[in-house]
Amino acid sequence: METSLHRQLKQQYACDTATQEVKVGAFRIDVVNPDCLVEIQHGSLAAIRDKTARLLADHRVLIVKPIIARKRIVQLARRGGPVVSERWSPKRGSPLDLFDELVHFTRVFPHANLTLEVLLVEVEERRFPGHGRKRRWRANDRQVEDVRLVHAGDQYRFTTARDLLQILPRRLPQPFHTGHLAQQLNVHRSVAQRIAYCIRQTGAVLEVGKQGNTRLYRMTPAA
Repeated sequence: METSLHRQLKQQYACDTATQEVKVGAFRIDVVNPDCLVEIQHGSLAAIRDKTARLLADHRVLIVKPIIARKRIVQLARRGGPVVSERWSPKRGSPLDLFDELVHFTRVFPHANLTLEVLLVEVEERRFPGHGRKRRWRANDRQVEDVRLVHAGDQYRFTTARDLLQILPRRLPQPFHTGHLAQQLNVHRSVAQRIAYCIRQTGAVLEVGKQGNTRLYRMTPAA
């Protein structure tokens, strides 16, 4: 089921002469603007990897990846029923979440016809008890009735590999390793390793050796 969030973002990225939900070749496209095809991708980038690769042969493509920076959870008594409670989710998204998806998309990005855009959004998610169960709220009881855009925040555009570096620390030592990334970004080492994999596979950095068993990286001259 299409959410309000998806409809709202399609409208936001459609120009005055755009068409929506149109077939282009074998694929249905969210928004067809005169200068590019727009796909709003809430799910994994891996799910549209092959579709994107085929479209890029003949079209310019903009993939919009909304990342939920803040979420207000509204619990309903039943589908379409009155509000029971409201609260903010403790989970916060950030531009770094892109690397969770990009790790499965490095065979497609970068490409001369492709732009990735991360859009930080604040949303309202409305939930109701599932399966007719009459008991206290539990995580596996709820179903999502709708997700609605409340506010569209910062945008980050990526057209080249070096564009990925805009969301990384600017004063990394040269060469650097994933320990430096983890420390400066205040993330777990496994997250830093995922980031390093992505920027190496896309060509933003080069692997230049090892320090013990730790791989060392250096920015490419263009970066």
